[in-house]
Amino acid sequence: MTRNISDKDKKDWNNFVNSKEKLPNKDIKYKDKKNTKIRSIDLHGYTLDEANKVIINFINKAFLENVNKLIVVTGKGLHSENEKDPYVSKDLSILKYSVPEFISNNSNLMSMINEITDANLEDGGGGAFYIFLKKNRITK
Repeated sequence: MTRNISDKDKKDWNNFVNSKEKLPNKDIKYKDKKNTKIRSIDLHGYTLDEANKVIINFINKAFLENVNKLIVVTGKGLHSENEKDPYVSKDLSILKYSVPEFISNNSNLMSMINEITDANLEDGGGGAFYIFLKKNRITK
């Protein structure tokens, strides 16, 4: 192994260190399945307003119970009545897009969340997403 570090490697390292790029926190992936608490909710059939109210309560309750991972099933919007209304966005009104956007814009909810990601196929694929919660430091 060479002990000399190339100028390119030094430059790349300095760029990395000085970058404000947000790196994913690998500690929140919960590799130890025994200690992972998972809850899920299915929002099929809810209106956008109902879904937003339900998701607030769901996240708050899960956080208090020290749940690590939430699976939120929204569906893909294939049977949505919004397709018939020309005054409603066909993308943004569907729960698939609107619920994660609502969560991301709610600072109270985001203070409890580490990460929101797309779900794996076995958990709903494009019609679902995961919420990885922070550990609740306040015990009962």
